[in-house]
Amino acid sequence: MERPAPVASHASTAAGDEGNVPSESPSASRAQADGPVTAAGPADGIQGNEDDIQAEDVSSSDADSSYDDAALSFTQSLTSSVTKYKYENGRRYHAYEDGKYFLPNDEEENDRLDLFHHLLTLRCNDKLHLAPIGSNPQRILDLGTGTGIWAIEMGDAYPSAEIIGNDFSPIQPSSVPPNVQFEVDDIENTWLFSSPFDYIHCRYLAGSLANWPKLMSQAFAHTKPGGWVEFHDFDMKFYSTDKSFVPGSAPDIWTSEIANGVRAIGREPEPGPKLKGWVEDAGFINVFHQVLPIPVGPWPKDKRLKEVGACDLSMFLQGLEGISLRVLTMAKNWSAEEVLAFLPQVRKDLRNRRIHALHDLHIVYAQKPY
Repeated sequence: MERPAPVASHASTAAGDEGNVPSESPSASRAQADGPVTAAGPADGIQGNEDDIQAEDVSSSDADSSYDDAALSFTQSLTSSVTKYKYENGRRYHAYEDGKYFLPNDEEENDRLDLFHHLLTLRCNDKLHLAPIGSNPQRILDLGTGTGIWAIEMGDAYPSAEIIGNDFSPIQPSSVPPNVQFEVDDIENTWLFSSPFDYIHCRYLAGSLANWPKLMSQAFAHTKPGGWVEFHDFDMKFYSTDKSFVPGSAPDIWTSEIANGVRAIGREPEPGPKLKGWVEDAGFINVFHQVLPIPVGPWPKDKRLKEVGACDLSMFLQGLEGISLRVLTMAKNWSAEEVLAFLPQVRKDLRNRRIHALHDLHIVYAQKPY
């Protein structure tokens, strides 16, 4: 079937051209941080306003160049029953609860997830968490742990804590700190943990869940009084503050098609802007919300943000096929050949140094009342 061609190409578009229609910042009409900040002030020093991200000057000679720079019941033990993987379009997918998650679980995807961990930690000023959990937490739960890298680093940072990470796929390493364990589980099922947690952590589950309010309710029930929860997730839309990102471009079409496809399979593709409301509705207090713009590409002047942008660009370039193939062929009736023919247009624009694209990471943490 014929796919929509981009309305505008970025290949020869200069930043700030008079004729471009700007893609409005999704955060233009909202505060960058709201809710009370606890005395610990863990978010201090993190650049949170997209207007603070300045683009590095680019000379005319290279302005148009491209650049690449155990538990009970539902919990499954790591056995062959969950490692009978499914293969589609040359990519490997998890076997447990097949069809609920549209991203692959092969080595290429795992490498991308580890890069994403580095990106998010770097954007948060090298902090593994922002919630003020103290120096001696006892029980920590990492929802949708992925490769387990965050849980492993938390295990090293907090030797006092028992840390449990759960996920659909048993892709985590076997050599981990003694206080870290992994379980294969569907976090949308009823949780049967015997003891509550001091801290529950959840990030990057965009497109993974059908019922976020249920997840929040279960998190509330399984958090100790006075304990904390923390959620990091995204708004998928790309935008710019200088008119360099044009609506109707290939990346704009791509995000719309992915988001619509994920909604068609009953999942929420953009949970970030809704996290604060869900947390408050669940009964948590002392809710903190911050929006951190993430640059796509190493165009910012700031050294840290330049590295964040380089990681983000690499993450997208590496993950485009894995993000796109299953959801577009399953939910949007694209053929695999159509997907693979369209993605080079997306890559071309994402690599364009003169496009200062951003997308928003929402961070919410909150406390359960005593």
